[in-house]
Amino acid sequence: MNGSRPTPPPVLAAYRYCEAVTGAQARNFAYGIRLLPAEKRRAVSALYAFARRIDDIGDGALDADAKRARLADTGALLALIRDGRVAEDHTDPVAVALADAAHRFPIPLGAFDELIDGVLMDVAGRTYATWDELVEYCRCVAGTIGRLSLGVFGTVPGARRPERAAEYADTLGLALQLTNILRDLREDSRSGRTYLPAEDLAKFSCPPTFHSPVPPPGADFTGLVLFEVRRARALFQEGFQLLPMLDRRSGACVAAMAGIYRRLLERIARDPAAVLRGRVSLTGREKAYVAVRGLSGADALAVARRGTRGRPR
Repeated sequence: MNGSRPTPPPVLAAYRYCEAVTGAQARNFAYGIRLLPAEKRRAVSALYAFARRIDDIGDGALDADAKRARLADTGALLALIRDGRVAEDHTDPVAVALADAAHRFPIPLGAFDELIDGVLMDVAGRTYATWDELVEYCRCVAGTIGRLSLGVFGTVPGARRPERAAEYADTLGLALQLTNILRDLREDSRSGRTYLPAEDLAKFSCPPTFHSPVPPPGADFTGLVLFEVRRARALFQEGFQLLPMLDRRSGACVAAMAGIYRRLLERIARDPAAVLRGRVSLTGREKAYVAVRGLSGADALAVARRGTRGRPR
């Protein structure tokens, strides 16, 4: 891999397209990506643009068979990229950018196959009986992004236990995805999707769907959300062990992206029923503040000091 070779103009144009996609559609991730040096920023944007394409197929209006066909086509394109058969004159800018990024950095492109598997679970309307089953899904749709990004970030020489870096990146992905699941609880219900484990819903007498802006009668909705919040906090705590393994700017990027979701999680914890009334979010100023703190590692350090109290089992 050579991360310093000149970038041909057609490839730069492809990267610019991916950065535009990221800036427009990855409002939370974009704050972290901006902290990276140009070459890494472009590569991560290519990763995001390709992942977004896969996600959009799963979330789109096509019927299930058409979605499966589109995902198969995307998998075939990925195979061409992996085999080095996508040149700079290819008509797909995302493929061009991803192919170049894979030449520059040791990106585990096979993780995209796992992402496709996760989206196929959505297409099939899969539900999850246990936390372990949900973890399988989350590792496919979010842990993969952590592992792909780590291929760009790399680890610093002398990092302690660098062999665990991919595990920590994967765990941070789980934390972000569980936060997403809580944030989008009512929106997903409207789309006919249920992600929270059936065993957790039963434990707190909650139905599998949430269509009202108020908690279901007779359910301990607050208890359910706080249970999942504690689980996500523990995942963040474990995943933040990745940060000392990264160089300063890569660590700042991860700290900013994860820090935004970590603060979002705490906002949900303060008012669990808010997820039924609308999408809980941070303002642009709040996200920028988290990004600045990411440069100093302040948010990650604060999380690390809290420990893992209250980890659900």
